Amino acid sequence: MEREEKDLKRKELKGSRWQSAPKVELHCHLDGSLSRAFVESRLGRAVPIRELQVEPDCRSLPQYLEKFDLPLACLQDEEGLQGAGYDFIRSVSGEHVRYAEVRFAPSLSAHGDLTCGRVIRAVLEGLERGRQDFGTEYNVIVCAMRGQAFEQNLSMLRAAREFLGQGVCAADLAGNEAAWPMSEYRELFAEARKMGMPFTIHAGECGSAANIRDALDAGAARIGHGIAMRGQDALKALCRERGTGIEMCPVSNLQTRAVERPEDYPLREFLDAGLKVTVNTDNRTVSGSTLSGELAFVQEMYGIREEEIFLLLKNAVDVSFADDSVKQKLYRELADWKEGR
Repeated sequence: MEREEKDLKRKELKGSRWQSAPKVELHCHLDGSLSRAFVESRLGRAVPIRELQVEPDCRSLPQYLEKFDLPLACLQDEEGLQGAGYDFIRSVSGEHVRYAEVRFAPSLSAHGDLTCGRVIRAVLEGLERGRQDFGTEYNVIVCAMRGQAFEQNLSMLRAAREFLGQGVCAADLAGNEAAWPMSEYRELFAEARKMGMPFTIHAGECGSAANIRDALDAGAARIGHGIAMRGQDALKALCRERGTGIEMCPVSNLQTRAVERPEDYPLREFLDAGLKVTVNTDNRTVSGSTLSGELAFVQEMYGIREEEIFLLLKNAVDVSFADDSVKQKLYRELADWKEGR
């Protein structure tokens, strides 16, 4: 067994104490979470784990993003998109994730006759087949991409709007935050609001608190990562007052050096400030992570108490884009599990 696979296995074992907990995943990218077996089946060759999983000495987000080329190549036709949706649900259900909001950028798979609408429909078909086989509920968050033209992003949002409430729950803005600040996408998300489409925004992952402020001003219901809010009392107070969900991804954030040192990671600070913090994997395969492992990691690294783990799980239900019937089901499952421990 390769060294990387042994490292991954150790992470999985550390997370076993939370394996049976009913969990909610809110920030997880489809292309970064495809299983190695699925990628190999699509590419028709063996794929060493090092080609899919980030190295321990990763130093930046751009270096981290290099691992997405192979999985993205698997998402260029309807068969691959359907298979990816199914593969995702199969994977997350294996650690008792009961509801997942999986995000991806339809425009990165659209070409020729494969329109954004067809791309979205194919992924939804795969996810639904997975739900029927494994029981995990799902929704899709569609990602507009930093660096793409306004009209291209708007066209994607219009295509996704046709599926709102039918598998699509929200939009997002992803990509190189440092090069393309949120201020350049205000008009795009003003259009999303006109469409009645909720959204979360990747903001504050690369050190810019201004991007978080701009995302909140635009109407974001949640913030992806939000690390730059560290030490920003006014910004934390605004998020607390609005009940803004904070989608933290501890393992990924440390791998991309969103903070210089693990002890600088603001999870404890945000919890103590009363923010609606959630814990997520970001990219299961690229980071070599599971949600169970993330929970075990923050408990061990940051002294997160067991009651606070339950709070993190409840927060995820609270700020999810799930409909009320799904939320009530999740609350019941979490309460039953907590009582039975």
